Amino acid sequence: MHRPFRTVARSIPVPRGPAVGLLILALASIACGPGGQEPADLVLRGGKIVTVDSTRPTAEALAASGDTIVAVGTDAEMEAHVGSDTRVIELDGRVAMPGFVEAHGHFMGMGSAQMQLDLLGTSSWDRIVQMVDSAAAEAEPDEWILGRGWHQEKWDEEPARTVQGFPVHDRLSQVAPENPVLLSHASGHAAIANARAMELAGLDVDTEAPAGGEIVRDGRGRPTGVLIDEAESLVGEALDASREGMTEQERRQRRREMADLAVQNALEHGVTSFHDQGASFGTIDLYRRMADDGGMRIRMYAMVSQREVTPGQADSLAAIRTVGYGSGHLTVRSVGEVTADGALGSRSAWMIEPYADRAGYTGVNVTDMERIREIARISMENGYQVAVHAIGDRANRETLDLFAALFDSAGVDGDTMRWRVEHAQHLRPEDIPRFGEMGVIASMQAMHACSDAPYVVQRLGRERAREGAYVWKALMESGAVVNNGTDVPVENIDPLDSFHCSVTREIATMEDSTFYPEQSMTRRQALRSYTINGAYSAFAEERRGSLEPGKLADITVLSRDIMTIPADSIPETRVDYTVVGGDVEYAREGDGGN
Repeated sequence: MHRPFRTVARSIPVPRGPAVGLLILALASIACGPGGQEPADLVLRGGKIVTVDSTRPTAEALAASGDTIVAVGTDAEMEAHVGSDTRVIELDGRVAMPGFVEAHGHFMGMGSAQMQLDLLGTSSWDRIVQMVDSAAAEAEPDEWILGRGWHQEKWDEEPARTVQGFPVHDRLSQVAPENPVLLSHASGHAAIANARAMELAGLDVDTEAPAGGEIVRDGRGRPTGVLIDEAESLVGEALDASREGMTEQERRQRRREMADLAVQNALEHGVTSFHDQGASFGTIDLYRRMADDGGMRIRMYAMVSQREVTPGQADSLAAIRTVGYGSGHLTVRSVGEVTADGALGSRSAWMIEPYADRAGYTGVNVTDMERIREIARISMENGYQVAVHAIGDRANRETLDLFAALFDSAGVDGDTMRWRVEHAQHLRPEDIPRFGEMGVIASMQAMHACSDAPYVVQRLGRERAREGAYVWKALMESGAVVNNGTDVPVENIDPLDSFHCSVTREIATMEDSTFYPEQSMTRRQALRSYTINGAYSAFAEERRGSLEPGKLADITVLSRDIMTIPADSIPETRVDYTVVGGDVEYAREGDGGN
């Protein structure tokens, strides 16, 4: 039976008579540990430490005092750091590694997703309609029914009625006639609304789509309920209006509940650092309060929403910038993700050539490139990193061109700026080496490759898919820094699933079970992408991302050694402990054992 941790205690008799002085000396010696060292607060021993430190790749044990690692070495060497109050975690052969860095996610969205219908992994439109029907049976009239995670390309069968491959709203409207329904696509770049939701939004046959969005219509011009990218806001505004009656305290409580759920979900999956894409000033204020009251139990790298970056907000942008606030639990020094295009699943990724399955259509430039240039310029002037969402090859090329022009005009080195392209999913071969040459980080989510693979060839054709789809290996070999993540809540926040895809690119639902496996990462590359590369992407590699003395004690303990076990066993691995700054913030039930 594994012991999650224990306090090492020694019983010492009460001193009497002239022996008191000698006994005080003995007590001092014990307090300093057997080797005369100051005792550590935390020791992990009896297992394998994968350090991501080239000078000592593996060890048996480590010790931490306060929030910092003080020693890495053998079990025998760590004995010198064990004192009467040291918390000792017996690894019993398990593996400890640097805490996972979720380098691209949506933190409040992760919390919100746990407060609505979870549609991730649903196998059919029928199942989704059933879930909405059940929710409507328990809802009050005009109570909104929300859900997230559906994906039409992942259903076992196509719905009876579709337009552009998407379902239409009719059945949602039948089962919930008195309730507005809004279900977000897994990608976050589309949604479907029922008739009541569209009625409240004033959305009808005459409604024009906003710039950067599309209202999907049937052959008679009627809205099907499916809204692409910026068109989602048409119904989103009606949802916001429904909450106008909430008190400020109710709003704050609801948002805090979202954030608390997100923190716990991250910790349960071994994530110690999170790069939050697109936080408003109000959300960052919430994160600051959580850092003050101890609720921000992970390290938050909050990226300011593009909506906050305007010439009139430059002073606020400068004022909110902070690095390492709350003992390193909050940093605000990046703007992202600035949305250049949509997603492949919704056919709104911006492509150079038309989609193979939609003639003449090249996707959507969601945010005008001149507006992105303005955002990047203001960010640069205020010392902010810039992160641009680019999925299609046209969006990636336009973004790299814009970065190159700004670097040149400012006379700066891209390596020092560490600007990022979020996703970088589909590239032309000639653009691949530009990332390394320019010092631009390819912030990618390996799980998307395995999730999207069944329809990539359908969207792009075989040649474009082979040459430029999720080309992590080619990017790394050309000198680019590639980090990793899940884009939660687009995918579940599960680094182990994403790690598995990184090293196998296996897709169970495809006839050819691997998706261009020549682009797979080695396990060492995959681990670095989830640890030190994520830290580098947040200017934090000197303090975290590897386990070595002087760095923060951010540690994930796994039930199995993902560096050596058969690849098909990686998804079965479990997170047993998550340690942030030397504090055990999560221990799996059942004493953290296998």
